[in-house]
Amino acid sequence: MERVATGTPESDTTVQPEIPSTPSRGSLRQRVDRWVESTLVQRFVVAVILANAVILGLETTAWGHETAGTWLSWLDKACLAVFVVEITAKLIGKGFGFFRSGWNVFDLLVVAIALVPSTGGFAVLRTLRVLRLVSLVKRLRFVVEALVGAVSGIMSIGALLVLIFYVGSVMATSLFSETFPEWFGSIASSAYSLFQIMTLESWSMGIVRPVMEVHPWAWAFFVPFIVLSAFAVLNLFVAVIVDSMQNLRENPEAWPDRPEGEKESQDEIAALRAQVSSLQRDMSETLALLRKK
Repeated sequence: MERVATGTPESDTTVQPEIPSTPSRGSLRQRVDRWVESTLVQRFVVAVILANAVILGLETTAWGHETAGTWLSWLDKACLAVFVVEITAKLIGKGFGFFRSGWNVFDLLVVAIALVPSTGGFAVLRTLRVLRLVSLVKRLRFVVEALVGAVSGIMSIGALLVLIFYVGSVMATSLFSETFPEWFGSIASSAYSLFQIMTLESWSMGIVRPVMEVHPWAWAFFVPFIVLSAFAVLNLFVAVIVDSMQNLRENPEAWPDRPEGEKESQDEIAALRAQVSSLQRDMSETLALLRKK
């Protein structure tokens, strides 16, 4: 027999040189997003907004307009440049996800409006930059979100108030149009007069008492209207807003970016409630055992 020579071929193992990895576009966007959302940057932007508010106020004074007008104008442009850089960084860091947040869209609109040439009546649009403080301060954002959550209830109460005003205007026009046409000559003028009465601004000496000098029984109309509009219906607005704020505070999903202290307090309250419930169960079981004995 022939001897077959066996052997293992040498494996061709060539070591490939390592190519240094370059940061991907996603990682760059993540770094930009983390940077622009960092506490230091956000606090700096808040400080710039407050400084810009002071600058806009000084520009309306005679001293600011005459003495430091040029400096204030340059500082105002510097503040605007900071806002543009921040919004651009957010657009780069978040991409299309930027437009998923209504607050980001709000900031973009405010900065875009601020870029409109400030000539003539458009100069007042620069003051809208101060509204960016609402989107950056979580407490203010909470109040606005509570107001948005209460829109349906506010609209219902507003419809009720409109109905009360319409009925009251028709009644006031029918009752007082001949003697007081300047206040109640038409439904429109009656509605305006009743609105003044509802705000309790010069309602007594300005409108009601002069009407009562001619119509002594007029109090029977005005007093119930004031009670319904100024006290009952307007207090319903406050109740709906407070209820919306309470629901938002108790619902973590509706307010995901609540401050850390707020989250901890809510967790502590939930833990205390669980402990109280456990104690109540233990007491109930103990009382049940004592009754059996």
